[in-house]
Amino acid sequence: MKTVRQPWFHTQRIRDDLYCISEPHYTWQNRANLWLIKGRDSDLLIDTGLGVSSLKLYLADLLDKPLKVVASHVHFDHSGGCHEFEQVYIHQNEHHALCSGDQRLILSAPDIGAVPDRDFDAIPYQGFSANHYEVKACPHAQAIEGGDVIDLGDKAFEVMHLPGHSSGSIGLYNTSDQSFFSGDVVYDGELLDKLEDSIVEDYITSMERLLTLKTHEVRPGHYQSFDRRRLQLLIKKYIDEKKAPACPSES
Repeated sequence: MKTVRQPWFHTQRIRDDLYCISEPHYTWQNRANLWLIKGRDSDLLIDTGLGVSSLKLYLADLLDKPLKVVASHVHFDHSGGCHEFEQVYIHQNEHHALCSGDQRLILSAPDIGAVPDRDFDAIPYQGFSANHYEVKACPHAQAIEGGDVIDLGDKAFEVMHLPGHSSGSIGLYNTSDQSFFSGDVVYDGELLDKLEDSIVEDYITSMERLLTLKTHEVRPGHYQSFDRRRLQLLIKKYIDEKKAPACPSES
């Protein structure tokens, strides 16, 4: 029998205005980075994890001003806790899926098999079973699109629509310090483009756009952060692999 673990989350302080929250008892391959950015007038939370334990209650001691929550995309490991928060934003292409709780686009439908029990080495509460897992609908979420700005008072983030991994995938670019929060568009691991709403051609276009992005600090949706040099290497590797001629047996 698996042990109940509380608190379910872990917080890493990067600096005074930046924290990374994770769910350490969920498999590291799918474990999302949830980014909390402290601003002068409001704070920003990028992604909300699985939603199996209350992120809102966990963050209470870190929050002292209004909180804006942005889902980088609708997949369960990033949008699971959105329903807990008041100001929630997601790209318009996935707005209906989050508002209605579309488990197929969220990738949490049981037949997809993306959230098995074996991916948890502990449980958030007694009686929890991944077999009954689903993401709660967030009907009050608001739609955003590329070019919109999330303003915290002393810093602002431009919404970059970067489809491919999913139709509503976005990154957030800090226009003052040129940091980039990439969601699942790019991270230092295997990039997924064969999911329910993935389009490889769109992914290539998004990657080509990022090649010219001026950034020194990439904060991804999974794994470790990296710099612009590593970003460009990851992008070029993906583009080269996808544009490589198919073998005759694959044609």
